[in-house]
Amino acid sequence: MGRTLPALNPPHHTRVRQSIGNLFDRNSLEATKDSVERTTERLFDRLAQELRENGEADFSSLVSEELPSLTICEWLGLPIEDYALMRDLTHHQVFAQELLPSPSQLALSDTATLRLQEYFVELVAKRRAEPGDDPISTWLRTWDGIESDPAKADEAVYLLALLVVLAAPETTSTLISTMVWLLLEHPLQLEWLRAHPQHLPDAVEEVLRYDSPNHIISRVAGEDTTLGGVRVSKDQMVHLMIGAANHDPAQHSEPDVFNIRRRATHLSFSGGIHYCLGAPLARLEATTVLSTLLRRMPSLRISSPPVWAPRVGFRRIASLGVVAG
Repeated sequence: MGRTLPALNPPHHTRVRQSIGNLFDRNSLEATKDSVERTTERLFDRLAQELRENGEADFSSLVSEELPSLTICEWLGLPIEDYALMRDLTHHQVFAQELLPSPSQLALSDTATLRLQEYFVELVAKRRAEPGDDPISTWLRTWDGIESDPAKADEAVYLLALLVVLAAPETTSTLISTMVWLLLEHPLQLEWLRAHPQHLPDAVEEVLRYDSPNHIISRVAGEDTTLGGVRVSKDQMVHLMIGAANHDPAQHSEPDVFNIRRRATHLSFSGGIHYCLGAPLARLEATTVLSTLLRRMPSLRISSPPVWAPRVGFRRIASLGVVAG
């Protein structure tokens, strides 16, 4: 992961960042929006069927886990039969980015990382042999103009594809589950939102502030420095506590209160040159799910508390039981 875009510094970061442009600008999102809406409707069909047949359903497995994975795999042009594999491998790989992973978690991550490397190295080779209009083929054409060595160009594209698959679905699925959980647990705010749908984006931002999908970002100091009055030596690891920053009372009034009416600011998408490239897509998916929930299942209720995966940094709701009210 140290070779992927979030861990790079200028000038290498600048070159990689410029090579991919604005992944999800207004035009790109418009092209993706219809697909996200269609997929969301299909997933809610499945959710409704499960509720009818069993009386209870797992919102996380049926909607939250599926939508981001299906969206990003389709966007990359991956074969449909590989979607489930990508989802499972990303669940295991992110243990390497945890604060204090156990040996067994690191073993799972190592195995998943190797499998992902094999998969995307092979995929890049296929796209080089048979290019198309997909993002990977586009990146290959771009990097062929940057790197004279095809092997280095292929490696740069492999790392971009790996980053997109690891970053987009894992965090967005947690955002969606957390959003549904919090709003169903705050019915008065949900009713207000139903009466004021123009504030759906504000609700998503407050969810991101109140319980960020990623609570920790780790960095390694490139040189001796002082940060907040603390001496940091070169090569020393620093853990940035995103969850704590989003609850800073100096920045937010009543930070531990969930309030969708506030104009929430947060660091959940990082900032500066490392601002999340997938932020517009994550917001689109979250607002689409929320809009569909309000329209199709206005009386949905939580049936059991969320079950959290054993993580600290990359949070994940493994299951979220719901029933029709």
